[in-house]
Amino acid sequence: MVENIDHKVKEIVAYAYEHTTAMRRRLDEAGINPADIQGVADLEQLPVLHKDDLVAMQQADPPFGGMLAIPPDQVTHIFFSPGPIYEPGPAPDDSAWEVAVAFLQQAGFEAGDVVLNSLSYHLVPAGYLFDVALTRLGCTVVPGGTGNSALQLKMMQDLGVTGYVGTPSFLMTLINNAETAGLNFKEDFKLQRAMVTAEPIMPKMREAFTQTYGLTLANAYGTADFGLIALNLDGGLAMTLLNEPVVEVIDTDTGKSVGAGDVGEVVVTSFSKVYPLIRLATGDMAVNVDPRPGVSAQKERALILVGRSGEAVKVRGMFVHPNQLRFAAGQVPGVKMVQGVVTRPDGVKDLFDVRVELEPGTDETAVTAQLKPVIQNLCRVKVNTVTMVPPKTIAADDPGMIDAREWD
Repeated sequence: MVENIDHKVKEIVAYAYEHTTAMRRRLDEAGINPADIQGVADLEQLPVLHKDDLVAMQQADPPFGGMLAIPPDQVTHIFFSPGPIYEPGPAPDDSAWEVAVAFLQQAGFEAGDVVLNSLSYHLVPAGYLFDVALTRLGCTVVPGGTGNSALQLKMMQDLGVTGYVGTPSFLMTLINNAETAGLNFKEDFKLQRAMVTAEPIMPKMREAFTQTYGLTLANAYGTADFGLIALNLDGGLAMTLLNEPVVEVIDTDTGKSVGAGDVGEVVVTSFSKVYPLIRLATGDMAVNVDPRPGVSAQKERALILVGRSGEAVKVRGMFVHPNQLRFAAGQVPGVKMVQGVVTRPDGVKDLFDVRVELEPGTDETAVTAQLKPVIQNLCRVKVNTVTMVPPKTIAADDPGMIDAREWD
C-alpha cells in the first residue's frame, strides 16, 4: 500500500505540474522539479498552500486560480466556501468516490438502506458527496437537506428510514421531537445506523444514540476541499485516517511533520485529476496519533482534533489550543471555566499560567494539584502557576489562550 500511495503522490505532482498553471508556478518559484517528488516522504519539500493563498489566487485568476486541471466545460458541479473559494466537484471516475463508499461500508451502511441525508445540498458539497456515495453503495437516499424537522421526521417514519447522515445535533432534535409528539423512537422508527459529522459529538449525546436508542454510530471528519478524511467508530477522541488522501500534521513554522503525540496543523494532498490540491493547509489543529512513528501506514494513524490554527498559542515550542486546555480541565471536578495565559517576564522563558473559575465549594488546593499534571499530560506543556479567579471573570466567548508576551 505504501508503494502504491508513493506512486500516486509522484503521479499527481507531475500531473498537476503539467496540467495547471498554479502548480507549475508554485514549483518553479520554489526551485523544485516534479521529478524530485517520488513519494509521501518528499512532500515536505513543497511549500504549504494556505486557504488565504487560494482566495488570492482565485481573485487574481478567476474562478479557480489556475488550479483546474481539466477544460472548464467538463466541470459538472461548482461549490462555494467562505473566502470566497470556488471548488469544482469531483469527476464521476474520481477515486474519491471509492474512498467514500468504503468509508460508508466501514460505518455499517449497506445496499438496501433507506438513508435520510440531512446535510446541506445548497452551495456546499456535503449533501451532494454523501448522496452520490450512498447511491453508489446501493442505498436509497432521501435528500432532506437542512431544516424542516417536522417534515424530515415524518419522512423517517413514512419511508422506513434505516440510516441517517447529518449533524448529531439535528439527529437529537428529530428524536426529541418524536418523543415530544408521544412517539416511541425505538419502536415507531426503523433507524439503525447514523453517520454524523460537521460538529463535535459530546459523550452524553453519543451514549444516548448508542445505548438508549440502539444506533450504530460513526463520526466523520472531512472538509469541503477533500471530502472524507477520517472516521471514528468507538467513541474515543481519535479519528482514524483513511488510506487516502494523504494527511500530514505539520509544525506551522517549519512545514515539517510533528512527532507522535504532538499538535500541528492538518495538511492534505488529494489525488484529484480535476482539482489537484497538494499540501493544502486545512486550518484544523490536531494531535498526531502514530503508534509506530516512521513506519506506520496511514490507516494506522489517527488525529485528535483540537480546534482551528488561529486559536492556538505556542508555549515553549508546543502548540496549545483552547480546546485541548478545556478538555484537560474537564477531567478535574469543580473546574467551571479555564483560560491559559502565556507571558515572558524575563524576555527569555515562557511562563504558562492557567486561570480557573471554580464551582462553589470546590477545594482550590485539590484542583491545583490535579490540574497541573493533567494539562501537562494532555497538552505536553508544564504549567507554572494556577490562578483562581472570581466567578464571571472568564466569559464563554473570551479567548481560551492568551499570548501576553511582548515581542519588541
